[in-house]
Amino acid sequence: MAIRGALFDCDGTLIDSMPMWHRVTVELLAAHDVNDPENVFAKTEPLPLHEMCASFCDDFGVDSTEDALFEELMVRVRDAYAHRVELLPGCREFLGDLSAHGVRMAVCSSTSVPEVELALEAQGIRGFFRDVISTGGSVRSKEYPDVWEKGLASLGTAAGETWVFEDAPFGMRSARQAGLHTVCLFSPHGDRDIDECSRLGDILAHGYPELSFALLEDYALPVPGFGSGSDPSPDAAPLRALVVDGSPEPSSAGLVRSLARDADYVIAADAGAMVLREAGVVPDAFCGDCDSVEPTAGDWARSVSRVSYELPREKYATDLAYAIACARNEAARQGRPLALDVTCATGGRPDHALAVMGQLLGAADARPRLVEDGFEARILCPEGADEWGLGGDAKGRTFSLIALRDSIVSESGMRWNLDRRTLPALSDEGVSNVVAEGGAHIHCHEGVVMAFLL
Repeated sequence: MAIRGALFDCDGTLIDSMPMWHRVTVELLAAHDVNDPENVFAKTEPLPLHEMCASFCDDFGVDSTEDALFEELMVRVRDAYAHRVELLPGCREFLGDLSAHGVRMAVCSSTSVPEVELALEAQGIRGFFRDVISTGGSVRSKEYPDVWEKGLASLGTAAGETWVFEDAPFGMRSARQAGLHTVCLFSPHGDRDIDECSRLGDILAHGYPELSFALLEDYALPVPGFGSGSDPSPDAAPLRALVVDGSPEPSSAGLVRSLARDADYVIAADAGAMVLREAGVVPDAFCGDCDSVEPTAGDWARSVSRVSYELPREKYATDLAYAIACARNEAARQGRPLALDVTCATGGRPDHALAVMGQLLGAADARPRLVEDGFEARILCPEGADEWGLGGDAKGRTFSLIALRDSIVSESGMRWNLDRRTLPALSDEGVSNVVAEGGAHIHCHEGVVMAFLL
């Protein structure tokens, strides 16, 4: 589905106010002589504010009333919203990008509406949002999907075409229960678990400069006539995607043309656009931070690609990682399993070559192949492709097998064969074998290995 709606949390997602909330709440609890205010804040953070204040009184011994305590807290919060908190970097620009594409937006917060309105007005972004919705009363805390469902009703958009932007795991979890896509704006203050956030966010971003409407569209927009992005059909043929990366010593144009002929979908990762242009191959998608692609090649790739988005140069993932995600998105849209080929990825930078191995390991389910002019390498594991049968033209060539985890492997048709041999991670026992026969065969029974035909 197209992207038609966006629901934003406020604190920690639009506005860098989580340290403020922590500070003023702990100060309030300390002023009322509550033991271990840090722990009390952690326990009550998911609650709507009135419920939080009621808990302070009922569960933690604050000698006050819910309403009086709430107002005492709000005096501190309003002053901070008006004078001492700021937007997260890049937020205003991202909201403008969504608005320019007609995306309807609302704020769904655990903070009460008047305070959210004050914060949005102070930052000059209130005009982007059609509505401000708060938990409390009949709208349960963000541990439940109530506020997101109310946000959908306000925007008039369907769950499948609406994205939630959150920094809190409990908010993303309930958004998923409501059938919404999720973007995690990972907290810069070190108070969230990145593994948990990665599981709950369809996209994990360390800041708004990593996001754009085009990036979201690549994750969300289906291809007419194909699947809706659910699990691939067991009978569907794999989508063979070719990622052309931007290594300093690229593969030859002839090799790239050969790989592209066998591909269903071609992705240029940054300087990979230069190789594709030279090879006369039009990419289906172009992504990268444009730090190494020549401007003319970048302009060409943007003009001919169906999918195109630029990434920030200061980011937490490589262009190759985004390109592999782009390949996964296309396979999901078409309801097909992914078969991944990568080229132009390892020449001239040994550190990049090692990182590429890590990316292929993470994509082991996509049966990845790394193909360069001098060699071909494959990830073999039971969860993806667990065997590799070498053709007759491999006879006499060097073959190396490196375990990326402790593995059990078999080799036949080699000068030195293995029969369910245990190879410790990164051991050298499988290095520099020779293919002795046509039809040589490698099988990974357990673990993960990278197999090189040189």
